[in-house]
This record gives sequence, structure tokens and C-alpha cells, in this order.
Amino acid sequence: MYQYNDFDRLMVRARAAQYRDQLQRNLAGELSDEEFRPLRLQNGWYVQRHAPMLRVAVPYGELSSRQLRQLARIAREHDLQSDGRGGFGHFTTRQNLQFNWIALADSAEVMDLLAEVDMHGIQTSGNCIRNITSDALAGIAPDEWVDPRPYCELLRQWSTLHPEFAFLPRKFKIAVTGALEDRAATDWHDIGLRLHRNAGGEVGFAVAVGGGMGRTPIVARPLRAFVPWQQIQVFIEAVVRIYNLYGRRDNIYKARIKILVKAEGQRFVDAVNAEFDALMADPATPLIAQAELDRVSAHFVTPAATLGKVQRDVEPLPAYERWAQRNVHAHRVPGFVAVTLSLKRAGQAPGDVTADQMERAAELAERFSASELRVSHEQNLLLPWVDQAELRALWLAAREEGFATPNIGLLTDMIACPGGDLCALANARSLPIAAAITERFDDLDELHDIGDIDLHISGCINGCGHHHSGHIGILGVDKDGSEWYQITVGGADGSVLSGPAVAGKVIGPSFAADEVPEVIEALIGTYLRERQPGEHFVHTARRLGTLPWRHAADAVRRSTAGSS
Repeated sequence: MYQYNDFDRLMVRARAAQYRDQLQRNLAGELSDEEFRPLRLQNGWYVQRHAPMLRVAVPYGELSSRQLRQLARIAREHDLQSDGRGGFGHFTTRQNLQFNWIALADSAEVMDLLAEVDMHGIQTSGNCIRNITSDALAGIAPDEWVDPRPYCELLRQWSTLHPEFAFLPRKFKIAVTGALEDRAATDWHDIGLRLHRNAGGEVGFAVAVGGGMGRTPIVARPLRAFVPWQQIQVFIEAVVRIYNLYGRRDNIYKARIKILVKAEGQRFVDAVNAEFDALMADPATPLIAQAELDRVSAHFVTPAATLGKVQRDVEPLPAYERWAQRNVHAHRVPGFVAVTLSLKRAGQAPGDVTADQMERAAELAERFSASELRVSHEQNLLLPWVDQAELRALWLAAREEGFATPNIGLLTDMIACPGGDLCALANARSLPIAAAITERFDDLDELHDIGDIDLHISGCINGCGHHHSGHIGILGVDKDGSEWYQITVGGADGSVLSGPAVAGKVIGPSFAADEVPEVIEALIGTYLRERQPGEHFVHTARRLGTLPWRHAADAVRRSTAGSS
């Protein structure tokens, strides 16, 4: 993974020192809360429902065991409620880590601790280009045409603190993939980049613009089929310049680039192309040099220490085979596999990980994965460099530490935002709904019979839980001060299984919290009755249309009303 150089470290530590000065002036009353607000946001510090929330950047999802141990230290020493509870982090769908209970007075010390291990919260919030995300299997996937990580790193370095991108109309998110399967959900981003090779074997990007969830879910519009990799920063700058010029700043709900793209259509495309042509015609416009790509690419090499080992014969065990089927992934390098450490378990919110669990995951990475981990879009951790000969030993160790639940891709491997338990924007709680569904579907045999299904839960219309793209989506809504939940069916991220990215369809009025697990059970029951041989839930949902799912959900409503 990319190693910071002296310039990187100097910048991050200087930013931490600058933030310490700003915080001290705020606490002393010399800098008002309103003046301090944009300064803390630029470093990833929010003020949430109960306490400040810090979002730590994990660029394109790569994390070292040393960094994870430092995050564990921060959780243990600083992420604490007044009664001593806390001490955990939350991995998000955009490959970041969030802390929810750090006192603002401690925030400068936390910034210093992050800087010690080349981490920060720069541009994880605010109206700027956010953390660049990618496929958790980047660089190791068998279906990959081009490793996206060096390009992600070039974009990270270029966009960080870029004055053109510091005060956009709204937040701006970029995702990059280089594989056949879009595991980065690029079509749901402000800019989605897909690396590929043209007929001449040259590397470039297919660019789509204007994707996003929230109040108006929109799939990104293809803008250009091939931009040579040397020119991609120029093309992105052209897109962002047009957005900066014409994006709405008078209405926060209409300020995202997706609204501009939808409203202007071809005129937006023409304006971007004209701006790009003008930039390319200027001899002062810098392109990415081959030497710079080579410099960055040199950081992303195959670990050599474990190559050449031979798989040992082992006695088959059903529990191990089930785990290997679900949690172990094919690798481009012979002899290696990638392994998902599941962060979905009963009694713990999806994506949450305690300080002790972070320490144990770091130890597993050191023992089995060249001290490297990845954060996945699905809010799990992944070990990218596991020798097949060590797979049984890893399973035993992961099971001992609680990371070996064989549910990857299944119903309980759900995505969920923190919701109303922590977030000031939420209309309803997400975590109790996730817990109730996990409790209802606790039989692994039943889960495997149901098969692959994406369940996504958001606590509000902002869609941080990506409910729009779930095969089943759950959205928390406020109804006269009470928590209710709207159900959608048939959404997709854009994976090979699900097909093109699409927003799910609402199947009826919202439900009370205690009805939601029964509604999910009714939807699953409908699927099990109606599915054709080999048919996944999402395909059954699209084949049947919304009516059968609505009838199943309405039956729950009638049953609940009759028993009350």
C-alpha cells in the first residue's frame, strides 16, 4: 500500500498543528462556534446528536495493521461516553471510519495521534472532493483489467487542498474501479470512473457524472467512454469547474451535481467538453507524467514473503467449507486468496468494531496478510494477501476472534448507517431495525437457502445506508414525531449479480418499527414461494413487479392492525 513520504507527513502534521491552534482559540472564546465550524468540518469533525463525530479517511479502503492499532488506541482512550461506554469505531460504505464519542477538547490530540500513522480526516466532510473510494479487491481481483489504486492515489494527492475544489456547492464523491464487476458502486457517485483498455491497448477511463442517492436518487450519466489516463485530472477539473460555475448554492436540496446534470442534460455535457478542450489547448495545463505514475505504482506490489507455498491437505469440515464458500474470494495471484472478516454479528451494529476487535483484526492481518487490510463498501474488513496454505489456520483464528460468520452476501450481511442513535440528521433509528432482523434470521441454513441478497438501511433520506440500491431497502421517516419505515424492492449497486445500478421501488406506505422484521419475513417468504430454479431475490423482484411484494407487506399491516 502507499507509504507517505516526507512531504505527505509534513503536510498532515502541519494541518494537525493548525487545527490545534484553531481549537484552542475556539475554546478560549477568541473564535466563535460559527467561525470554527468550517475549519473543523475541513478536518472531518462534525457535531452530531450527542457528541462530536470524527470521520477518518481511509483512502480507497487500504489500511495497515499499524494504522488499525492506532485507531484502536483512539477508540479506547478517547471515544468514550460520560458513563465510560463507547470505545468503538464504525466503518462506512465509503471506506471511512467514524468515531462518535470523542470530546471536542480532545480532538487536537486525536489529530496528532492520526498524523503519527499517516492518517487524518481532511476532506471527509464539507463541500469539497471527499475521500476517493474504490473496490475492496482492487489490485487482486481476477476480473480486473487495470489496478485502480495508483490512479486513486494520484487523484488523492491532486485533489487534497486543491483551491478549485475547496468550496463547491455541495459535497462531491468520486469512486474508481478497474474490474469487470463494479464493486465500488461507481454509478451512485458524483463522478464514477471505470478503468479499461481501448482497442489499441491504451489505458483510460470511462467517465459517468451525476449519480447520487438522497431525496432524488439518480444513476450517473455516461459522459465520455474513454479519457486517456494522462488526462483524467484535467477532465475531472473541467467537470468540477462547470459544477462550481452553475451548481445551485441557494438550495441545499438542489445543490448536488446530479441536479445540475439532470436539469441541463446535453448542455451540461457540452459545457464540460468545451472546458476540457480549452484546458487541453493551454500548454500550461499539466498532465500526469509516466514517471509520476511509475513512482506511485511502485508502492503497490505483491508481497513476496509468502509466495511459493503449497496447499496442505486438510480434513474437510462442514463449518470450514461454508465459511470458505462465503468469506474467501478468488485472487489474481496463484496461491493467494482474499478473506472477508465479517463485522456483522448479533448484538453489534453493522460496521461497528470495538477497540479490542480492531486490535485482533490487526493481529490477523500481521499473521496472515502482510499487515494489510481493506475496508469494503459492505462495511466489513478484508485481508487481501492470504496464502492458501494458511487458510485453515486463519479460519480457526478468525472464528476464535468472532470474525468468521459465514454470511457474506447474505441477508444479515446488511449495510446500515448509524441512524437516529447517533446522527443529528436522522429521522429514525437504523440500528434497532438491523438488530431485530439479525435476530429474526439467525439460522445459517435458512440464510444460505435464501441466498444472495442485499439489505440496506438508512435512517433518513440522505441515504448513507444506500437504501435505494438495496435489493430490499429500508428508509427511516418521521411521521408526526414517530419513527416509521418505508420499504423498497429491486434496487442494485451495479454488480454482476444485480445488473445495472437502479433505485428500488417503494412497495407501499411506511411501517412502524415493530412491523419491519415481519415485513422482511413476508417478503422473503414471497420470494421462496415464487422463485424459479437458480433465481436470486433481485431477479424475482424484477420479474414479478411491485404488486406481490406490496400484497405481502399489506398482509403484515392488516395482521398487526387486527391484533391491536
